[in-house]
Amino acid sequence: MNVADLKGKTIALLASGGLDTCTVTYWLKENGVDVVAFTADLGQPDETDFGAIETRMRACGASDFVGVDLKRHVAGLGLEGIQAQACYESRYWNVTGLGRQATTAGILPEVKKKGLTVLAHGATGRGNDQVRFQLITNMLEPSIEVYAPWRDQEFLSRFGGRAQMIDYCEQHGLPIKASRDKPYSTDANLLGLTHEAGKLESLETPAQFVTPEMGVWAKDAPNQGEDFTVRFEKGRPVAVNGLPVDTLHAFLQANAIAGRHGVGIGLHMVENRFVGVKSRGVYEQPGIELLGTAYGFLVQLVLDRRSRELFDSLGDLFAKQVYQGYYNDLCSQMIRSAVAETSRLITGTITVHCYKGQVSYVKSEDVPRSLYSNDSSMEAEGSFDHRDSEGFLRVLAVHARALANVGQIGR
Repeated sequence: MNVADLKGKTIALLASGGLDTCTVTYWLKENGVDVVAFTADLGQPDETDFGAIETRMRACGASDFVGVDLKRHVAGLGLEGIQAQACYESRYWNVTGLGRQATTAGILPEVKKKGLTVLAHGATGRGNDQVRFQLITNMLEPSIEVYAPWRDQEFLSRFGGRAQMIDYCEQHGLPIKASRDKPYSTDANLLGLTHEAGKLESLETPAQFVTPEMGVWAKDAPNQGEDFTVRFEKGRPVAVNGLPVDTLHAFLQANAIAGRHGVGIGLHMVENRFVGVKSRGVYEQPGIELLGTAYGFLVQLVLDRRSRELFDSLGDLFAKQVYQGYYNDLCSQMIRSAVAETSRLITGTITVHCYKGQVSYVKSEDVPRSLYSNDSSMEAEGSFDHRDSEGFLRVLAVHARALANVGQIGR
């Protein structure tokens, strides 16, 4: 699909109010396309005035503006990531991928209410977000077509990159926040921030080049640490530091506490994008790191060896699914169903200590499904008899000796 196909039509645009969507909106209007801007409130800490976003989008040519409050939605998705312990490439909590899922799934019903059949976005043709917006829309509303200006030759011929867009917006007096000297770009929601592009594309630029927005660097955190106590019931946070919370407020409080102690701030990653190239990003993910670590301590207590092996494999796969935009497919449905069997067992209270970017275990209390017992004690207690291991080891030795006797043991 290209802009000529859209002339005279009214389309929906996923609008952040940033440089790309401001440029796209005005350019589409110049080409005879009517734009309705849809903006998701994901609790993004870098943009709290949604009236200002509406003002910018209307000034850039949008004929209408629809704001959708999706804070609870994205918090719920963040909890699903925690319940699966799903970190992409072992470190990244998928804060942007989960945000794209919340945005697209939450806005599509509003697009349908308006009777619109085309959804546009400002994601580039080199990134993951274009895949997420496309696949989520195709799966949830296959009748809605997706238009991506950054894959339209006419748009690409006009705009080579950020500098050309800034020139264009300045030429037409558009109220953009971007500037030529901004050293990197930021994408945010209440689960975390992604900093990338600009000077961060150079691997000679340290992660500390970024100015954190959800907290402080560990070196700048207080010299006095802080305990954090969270109560989970059937996999859901119900209290933080003794006070009742819902999922959204658990994240908000965890963000504040973790952020001020440098937890989850400034994760440097060179990751494998779905499109086949590597990208460098610096992430802030304080609350999900804190809550996810505490939840992980409960998982350690509850799952046996075989269920833990399956759980870990499901978490790894779910992280890839979310990262690649497949949250809604059958594979992800199966994973979520399996993880739910674990989540219903995860009840307990965990206390951890936040200090200079680190989260350390303090204690666990009232974990009714815990398998940890005095059977593992080195003292004379519990039902485990040391002598019972003799037969166990003799059975294992049969196989070990067989491997040696037929020359299958490496030296």
